[in-house]
Amino acid sequence: MPCAEGLRGDVGGRAYRGNMRILHTSDWHIGRSFHGHSTLDALHGVLEALVAQVRAQAVDVVIVAGDVFDSAAPAAGCYTLLTDTLVSLRDAGAQVVVTSGNHDSAARLGFQARLLRDGIHVLTDPLAVGTPVTLTDAHGPVHVYGIPFLEPALVRHLWQGTELRTQAQTMAHAMGLIRSDLATREGRSVAIAHCFAAGVEPTAGVEREIRQGTLDVVPLSVFDGPDYVALGHIHGRQQLSERVRYAGAPLHYSFGEGDKPRGSWLVDLDAAGLTSVEWLPLPVPRRLTTLRASFDELLTDPRFVEFEADWISAEYTDPTPQLEPMRRLQARFPFCATVAHTPVGARADDGLTYAGRVREVRSDAELIDAFLSHVRAGDGADAREQELIRDVLDERVVVEASA
Repeated sequence: MPCAEGLRGDVGGRAYRGNMRILHTSDWHIGRSFHGHSTLDALHGVLEALVAQVRAQAVDVVIVAGDVFDSAAPAAGCYTLLTDTLVSLRDAGAQVVVTSGNHDSAARLGFQARLLRDGIHVLTDPLAVGTPVTLTDAHGPVHVYGIPFLEPALVRHLWQGTELRTQAQTMAHAMGLIRSDLATREGRSVAIAHCFAAGVEPTAGVEREIRQGTLDVVPLSVFDGPDYVALGHIHGRQQLSERVRYAGAPLHYSFGEGDKPRGSWLVDLDAAGLTSVEWLPLPVPRRLTTLRASFDELLTDPRFVEFEADWISAEYTDPTPQLEPMRRLQARFPFCATVAHTPVGARADDGLTYAGRVREVRSDAELIDAFLSHVRAGDGADAREQELIRDVLDERVVVEASA
């Protein structure tokens, strides 16, 4: 069992304050790309800002609640960023407790545990769920329990005789182990988990893999017991109760998250338990903006000047598709990441195949109009286009007659 470790007492008035100060962060997703662009440099800057906050706020413990990496086999540069950040947090005076999420390989993340210096705890073993990392401050011990992401099908063999078919059952079992251990101890406690808890708002920045069916939802009552529960898995900040929260991701990873604040929770525990929770915002390296207008407006309208340095998701409303829209938009918006054709007033699909559209045509003009209607979601030639078509066809007749 990890022995009790003392915390620093000489930084930023920490000894005078006497409380334990915790910074709750999660879902770093080191290595994730953003529409084909690397996010490593941007995340590096944001994590440097987080380290500065830890130093400025005299944080005692930093909790990273899962999804440290974005994949089970991250590139070498991802390990470098993680190791550098963890060491920087320790140099800033804080202990660090890290758990694995569904994107992490628990084995690969756990491999680093013994290589890291004292004060950095990487918790990835399901069988150690009921064994805390115990830290101490002026008021006594604080027991920190880490629950790695528990996939029922992969862990049920570890606890024979217990029905573990859903996330709710699996998390309930893990929290039961924690409460049983807590009953034998004195002091305050914190639990860390990576799951989808009941009560999360649908617009919170839900992880892309989460199924919102009943199998994956963990009731809030499962987390009864600890003084604070630090959750990961949701990319948007969420407060499910005063003591159960999601910190969200430190970086925006999709346009759906663009309006969600980025940051972490600053948590204070006094002698009696939870005393205060404060949101600490993190810088946004580049805003995410969705613009919707006609293609010409997107290219020229001065009202979009303020967004020219943003990540852009462009939706142009013209009735017809534009030629090379991404290349043309990037001339104005260098960080345009996605382009979608979303015509205003587009007709509903009539279900006709091209063969069905041309079956009854009686002239070349009607054939061209049927083709345009087929490739433009029901929009045939407008008046100006009909005039051009007639001119071209008339010119062809003249050429053929003179041949």
